[in-house]
Amino acid sequence: MSPELKDLDKLMNCRFSCRGFLTKAVEQKFIDQIIETAQKVPSWCNSQPWQVILLRQETRELLSEKLVYSADQAFETPDIDFPKRYAGVYKTRRSTCGWQLYNAVGVQKGDREGASQQMAKNYEFFGAPHVAIITTPKDLGAYGVLDCGAFITAFTLAAAAIGVSSIPQAAIAGRAPIVREVLNIEEDRDVLCAISFGFADKDNPANSFRTQRADLDEFVEWV
Repeated sequence: MSPELKDLDKLMNCRFSCRGFLTKAVEQKFIDQIIETAQKVPSWCNSQPWQVILLRQETRELLSEKLVYSADQAFETPDIDFPKRYAGVYKTRRSTCGWQLYNAVGVQKGDREGASQQMAKNYEFFGAPHVAIITTPKDLGAYGVLDCGAFITAFTLAAAAIGVSSIPQAAIAGRAPIVREVLNIEEDRDVLCAISFGFADKDNPANSFRTQRADLDEFVEWV
């Protein structure tokens, strides 16, 4: 393995979905560096469809308040349909990840209230001091979403490279109309997700586990 690939692999291993943050802010110059690095990912015809909305404290608090108020709503209203279902190995992986989190924070099987409270932390952005909302043009369809996925991944890796933790949050997209109203997002753009980021609270039990990855023979095929 080349030194460069070793560095990338180390960075990939350092990145994790952070669900508990310190209140310490990230300096603006470092936020700019993260975004400038992330935007170097490839996109179809170099369209760069991602739009990044960085929330100031008062805006973040207002959006969080409205999202938390809506937490009891059973229905989701995303701009882009959520997965219809998880089946087979995908269901297994999802379940394993979920129980890793629940076990870490002390939510027992059958504790629906505890699970709901943990879910609601999404709407509080897990206490992160910084939040970026990512949108994509409706006209670019699935490939615009694909390109934005590359940007989101690069954002999390660039952040990890300078010691900043993050978590992409699709849960926010389930309340797209609220996000759109608070942030005045135009109707020609789809709300994809939030990226909450800052410095990890290493004492938070929600940050105490790491997800696993499948072996190559489970998903790589030579033909």
